[in-house]
Amino acid sequence: MKTEEFTPDYTNILEVLYNRRPKYLPLYEHNIDEPFIAKFLGREVDSTGKKGADLEEHYRVVCSFWKDNTYDAMSFEVKICEIYPDHGAILGGRPGPIQNRADFERYPWDEIPEIFIRTYKPHLDALGKVMPAGMKAYGGCGYGIFESAEDLVGYENLCLMQFLDPDLFRDLFLKIGDLYQILWTWVLDNYADLFVFCRMGDDLGYRTSTMLDPDVIREHILPQHRRVTDLVHSRGKKFLLHCCGNIFSIMDDIIAGGIDAKHSNEDQIAPFAEWIERYNDRIGLFGGFDMNEIILNPYDTVYEKVLREGTEFRRMAKGYGLGTGNSVPDYMSVEGYTAMVDAVKEIRRRES
Repeated sequence: MKTEEFTPDYTNILEVLYNRRPKYLPLYEHNIDEPFIAKFLGREVDSTGKKGADLEEHYRVVCSFWKDNTYDAMSFEVKICEIYPDHGAILGGRPGPIQNRADFERYPWDEIPEIFIRTYKPHLDALGKVMPAGMKAYGGCGYGIFESAEDLVGYENLCLMQFLDPDLFRDLFLKIGDLYQILWTWVLDNYADLFVFCRMGDDLGYRTSTMLDPDVIREHILPQHRRVTDLVHSRGKKFLLHCCGNIFSIMDDIIAGGIDAKHSNEDQIAPFAEWIERYNDRIGLFGGFDMNEIILNPYDTVYEKVLREGTEFRRMAKGYGLGTGNSVPDYMSVEGYTAMVDAVKEIRRRES
């Protein structure tokens, strides 16, 4: 399928959320970094400081990149952690602003919705004005419940808090859940039609296990996930969870919480075929190709692998959308990325 012949159809990728076979294989990415888009296009792509018509032009360029690379929909999130006062502990190397009960009580929770709306309304408005016909975004509020706790406390200190002050640990997750209800409600009240489906990313694991004890995740985090999922479903939208790591111990609980699809895979945890074999009868699945495979290999190697395995994944799974197992960072090679996209075009051509 030639790029200029492609007409996006967001209902095609939505089929994966219903765990049904789309009419053609959709491409999906959790995120494509703007510096990579700039490298791909050979021009500056940066929304920093842009307003009004300049911001609309920025999103026009970004949308065109996704459309020209034959995506039915594009990733877009308004990132909660990035507007938290004194945020940054999620990156490591420093404690977050909440270390004890006094910090928790004085933290400006009530100011966050206003900051969030002031920061992101211009971006949502600009994107809505320039979205190409046939396309929508997928996403919503960026960062997850656990990631917010990491950003506000710090991972190591959060692990200590669960033992040293279990009441504060409990109250923190409840408060974050309350905040997410407010922010997600605002997004859905004002911009639901911009999104073909909603998504939250919350990395709960690493290569060998979950970041916290599975029972702790079940008690404190997944109920807050469920609040978001239920809210999204109440607005007639489907919900995808992006979650990195070895989360097999809690995956049944996550599915029971009502998600419609899952993304993120890494070959060192399990081959993607295992995710399909375990869960394809219950949820749609996205991804399939470890970032390292796309980054480190030449065009022909990536093309042949994606063509071969992508065809097999589409055969195995009820609902499947192809992409990297995580995202496209700025250091992704244009050659590897183009090979992946070209292989998907060939899979579609062979099925047409």
